[in-house]
Amino acid sequence: MRKMIVVAAIVMGLLSASAQSQAQSSQAGSTTSADPNQNAEAELRAKLRALAWVTGPTTVPIAGNSRLVIPEHYVFLDAANTAKFEKIVQNLGGGTEVLVAPETLRWAAYLVFTNGGYVKDDDKIDAPALLTTLKRTTEDSNAERRRLGYQTIHIQGWASLPAYNTTTKRLEWATLLTADGDGEGPAANFYTKILGRKGHTSVVMVSSPEDLPTAEASLDSLLNGYSFNPGDTYAEYRPGDKVAEYGLAALIVGGAAAVAAKKGLFGVIATFLAAAWKFLAAGAVAAIAWIRKKIGSKKI
Repeated sequence: MRKMIVVAAIVMGLLSASAQSQAQSSQAGSTTSADPNQNAEAELRAKLRALAWVTGPTTVPIAGNSRLVIPEHYVFLDAANTAKFEKIVQNLGGGTEVLVAPETLRWAAYLVFTNGGYVKDDDKIDAPALLTTLKRTTEDSNAERRRLGYQTIHIQGWASLPAYNTTTKRLEWATLLTADGDGEGPAANFYTKILGRKGHTSVVMVSSPEDLPTAEASLDSLLNGYSFNPGDTYAEYRPGDKVAEYGLAALIVGGAAAVAAKKGLFGVIATFLAAAWKFLAAGAVAAIAWIRKKIGSKKI
């Protein structure tokens, strides 16, 4: 838990542009300490400093078929650097997602594109049945988390019921989850699926439950700067394009994984859960909350 707190605090420090902060960081890095915790913090600081942080305002490409505007006071990591970051903070990842967050780290969001084809948006959503499936698949994924020595996590319920916006072509919902041994209470994961012509972009945001309404509004504003490239938008579907074998409901429980479950291909399900997406550990949320309570807007 302390490791997660330190990671978030260090990132805030790394994003500070002041010469004084840099000097202090350099001095701290050159000082040898007998305290194992301080040594661990110094090691984490070095790993995070090595990441290629992109700061706004700028525009970045996503998956080769879309782009995202990074506003001022936001930061971004590409897929290669996000994979390194996730290893540091002990999240399961597939190596293809990217990270975006405000400098304060009040929340963080991951984006990844799935080339599964055009998803028809005309099916109904059975929220209770979907929640049962989400709980089961999350418990199944805990075997991999135990193997890696990570905290196991459990979905407690909906934080926001699934809803589809026919104008923005976004499917959104949020779940409450807890992590064993965390002691910090539930976290909220907010999910968005943005439909395109050839597939969909998945977005998962991690936030504390009390910050969720504000974080949702901030993410919604950020995603207004996300767009598929010309020729790849949902409205540009043409007869003959690949059509996904799953609809909106299946996107909530894993998209391709839901199709594989119907066909009995357990290996495909395992691959999808391990490589395509994740449930984020609640420890990351606790780290953000700790920073806000202890240091407010102060830069480390």
